[in-house]
Amino acid sequence: MAKHDDLLNQGPREAPEAETAEQHSKRRGMKTAGGGIAAGGLGLAKAGLLGKVFFWFIAYRGATDLWRIGGWIALLVGVALVVLFFVIRNRRRLEG
Repeated sequence: MAKHDDLLNQGPREAPEAETAEQHSKRRGMKTAGGGIAAGGLGLAKAGLLGKVFFWFIAYRGATDLWRIGGWIALLVGVALVVLFFVIRNRRRLEG
């Protein structure tokens, strides 16, 4: 009870002015934005949309990478066929 008595002996004090929501958000900084993003992500995941977005993003990236790799492979196969053509033609000339 000593703390209670000390407060009574100090007398009335003026309370600090309440913080506005904008001040509170500025003080909290990115935590507020991060919480909003996390809540939005959780809502999308709950609805199943987030998984679909990730699936289509990964599928698109895979398809474009495969196209690029396939393009290089096709180029290499084309060069190999041209080299093979000249090698076979040269061998036939030497034999005949």
